[in-house]
Amino acid sequence: MKPKDLSILLLLTLGALLIHGYHPWAEDAEIYLPGIEKTLHPQLFPHNAEFFEAHEKSTLYPNLIAGSVRLTHLPLDVVLFAWHIASIFLFLLACWMLSARCFASRRARWAAVALVAALLTIPIAGTALYILDQYLNPRSFSAFLSIFAIVKCVDRKYVPAGLLMLVTFAIHPLMSVFTFSYCALLVLWPRFDRRTTTLAIALPFGVTFAPPPESYHLVALSHPFHYITRWHWYEWLGVVGPLVIVWWFSRIAKSRQIPNLGMMCTALILYECVYIPAAIVLSVVPRFEALARLAPVRSLFLVYVLMFLFAGGLIGEYILKNHFWRWLVLFIPICAGMFFAQRALFPASAHIAWPGVRSKNPWVQAFVWIRDNTPNDAYFALNPQYMNLDGEDEQGFRAIAQRSQLADAVKDSGAVSMFPIMADEWLRQVQAQDRWQHFQLQDFQKLKADFGVTWIVAEQPNVTGLDCPYQNSTVKVCRLP
Repeated sequence: MKPKDLSILLLLTLGALLIHGYHPWAEDAEIYLPGIEKTLHPQLFPHNAEFFEAHEKSTLYPNLIAGSVRLTHLPLDVVLFAWHIASIFLFLLACWMLSARCFASRRARWAAVALVAALLTIPIAGTALYILDQYLNPRSFSAFLSIFAIVKCVDRKYVPAGLLMLVTFAIHPLMSVFTFSYCALLVLWPRFDRRTTTLAIALPFGVTFAPPPESYHLVALSHPFHYITRWHWYEWLGVVGPLVIVWWFSRIAKSRQIPNLGMMCTALILYECVYIPAAIVLSVVPRFEALARLAPVRSLFLVYVLMFLFAGGLIGEYILKNHFWRWLVLFIPICAGMFFAQRALFPASAHIAWPGVRSKNPWVQAFVWIRDNTPNDAYFALNPQYMNLDGEDEQGFRAIAQRSQLADAVKDSGAVSMFPIMADEWLRQVQAQDRWQHFQLQDFQKLKADFGVTWIVAEQPNVTGLDCPYQNSTVKVCRLP
């Protein structure tokens, strides 16, 4: 690429950051960041570390980020921010390279990349995924690695494609499966027939699997995004609609003689003809309930990325062309809509959590105080639904406070949904915190007796009679006697 093109990509990267925001400790960061923190400081999290270590052991992501901290001697929040910017840039670079395999004109390529950049945080049907999250996690790496691998497959450079898929597997094993299967279709699609499709769909269901613990069923009910038959009708539109659109693109590619576009669209349709039936079977057959956590529906990630990439390219080529005002009419409403949607998701937090800048979120302020003023072996309990409370903005306690926590009902249940062996202990701890809003001193003392909890974070003004060395307008941090 020319320096001018790299400069434009960098501007698109910064534009994407300004539109979609940055929240390094939010949502699934509560699962992934404690693994990095414990890798850097093994004395942290002496209790309940299994709720994040199960993910940590399946990926090189914590070691990659921890190694970056050690290599650069920079604070973790600075390293996370730098990697987040780099992952957006590399993802858009990969999209540019893939668009170049489909569209000859620069306007089509830039329209393709710009549309993807504007829609990074659009929900992917009912999967609980975005194209790219507002924080760094293993999917940030698997996203650009997957697109780079597809580029190499289109170029028929299979060795580099295989190496990229191996790296993707090391970072995010599940997402690498989708990339591998799609790349395999790109290679085999001219010889792919109905019998092969039927065999591919049937293969996963010839084996009987041991049923998960009874407690796992409660976890499964709280994560309907794994089970496609529990989706709302409008989420089903997010499955069927993209396939119709991609089919339409394949017809355009044929009529306009764009062979790579036609090949990728055809392969994408066949790809979903495998995964969507698989997702349906896993949702309706009870003995496969625990397998639904493998989330065949997350195959929609590639469908959405490629659909928007192809849509942007075709719109740029045949509608926007070189008319500047048409570009503004398309992109200003999209960017504004995505920006305001993100502000609505995180209303109590800064749109961009710049490294080193103090948060105005009272929950985050309390968690930071805990990190700086309590011993490493402190064991906390807080409302098991705290991440869903108004004003909390899904900010992760473990990720920010770097302290052990009794199991919660939000993100720890996500870990249990992937690793059913933890279901019984998770349920025991969550049930012990039932009716948290009505807890009195004796209830907190019971948590201490049963689990060894030594501190609590309680919403104002619920708690009296405890030593609370920190409090703000929203929460108190109290030591149990």
